[in-house]
Amino acid sequence: MGVEARALLLVTGTLLAFGLAVMYSASAIVAVDTGHGSAYYLFRQLAGIVAGTVAFAVAAKWDAERWTRLAWPLMGASLLLMLIVVLPFTQAIAPRIHGSRRFLFGASVQPSELAKLAVVVWTAMLVVRKGDALRGLTKGVLPFVVVVGALDLLAAVEPDLSTAMLYTLLMAIVLFSGGARIGHFLLLGALSIPLLWHEAERLHYVLLRTISFFDPGAAPAQVGYQLRQSLIAVGSGRLLGVGFGQGRQQYGFLPFPFNDFIASNIGEEWGFVGLLVLIVTFALYGWLGFRIARSARSPFQQLLAIGLTATTLITAYLHIGVVVGLLPTTGLTLPFISYGRSNLVLSLLMTGILINIGSVRERVVGSHATDPHALAS
Repeated sequence: MGVEARALLLVTGTLLAFGLAVMYSASAIVAVDTGHGSAYYLFRQLAGIVAGTVAFAVAAKWDAERWTRLAWPLMGASLLLMLIVVLPFTQAIAPRIHGSRRFLFGASVQPSELAKLAVVVWTAMLVVRKGDALRGLTKGVLPFVVVVGALDLLAAVEPDLSTAMLYTLLMAIVLFSGGARIGHFLLLGALSIPLLWHEAERLHYVLLRTISFFDPGAAPAQVGYQLRQSLIAVGSGRLLGVGFGQGRQQYGFLPFPFNDFIASNIGEEWGFVGLLVLIVTFALYGWLGFRIARSARSPFQQLLAIGLTATTLITAYLHIGVVVGLLPTTGLTLPFISYGRSNLVLSLLMTGILINIGSVRERVVGSHATDPHALAS
């Protein structure tokens, strides 16, 4: 295992340990209020870590190049599962929770999380296969837009517009890294503005959240309530925080304190220093991931590592940006820390793939497999 891979393993373990402590603090009172023990969500999260650790171990040992074979099955499964989630006659297995339909079998499986991996793997595979044709519009970039656009549409129907935008952003990052022309992105972006505006008008909450962000006084009080409580929490923490387990927002003032807004709890209990350390830790995760990408043993694995690293980084910084008021409110969780087993398993699986790409042993095996002199010997 390479130095970057070992360091990434250490960073991931640190985030998981810290996340368990923060998640327990943020969820204990909510668990008791709903008739469970204080450690109810902690034990469920631990179950997610066990499942995620298995996924991590398998991915770390399985040659990352083989993910090319799973690109289309992953994309097909993601499209099918997300379609099942939004069909009108599947509410028995895909119930509406807090106004959205995002889960299967209660709140056990979230297909939109699998779709993040599918977007990265599928886009990286197709970029390599297209080669120089990628620089064209109709035969290059447009097929990516059609397929990922179908995922975007299904996510918007849930509704989950922030995840739909994340899919598009991840696709664009991998495409740009693979050599696609930036002019095509600008053209497609300009053409998509009317569609985005139409969706924003249809999903009234998106407009209200945007208004609340740019002009808090102009939006209804209930729309900006969550952000205001988050800012109160972060502001109350000041430099060093009020102390672990001493936060007040988890007493019911802040909705979803242990998933969508868990960084607010970190800001309140660990202060500015706690948030700064968290930001630096994710920056270190990203730096290691991109170093692994730079020394990857094939173009596909390089694009795969870039996409997987970007997935974790973007999600983390969007979450932190929301809780401190720098970005409009979204529903993105904080990787390795927020409560949510689907996201936790996915994050560990993606890290396992990065570990495999960064493995010195795998690099040597891969280079010998393609070296005619090595084969002759």
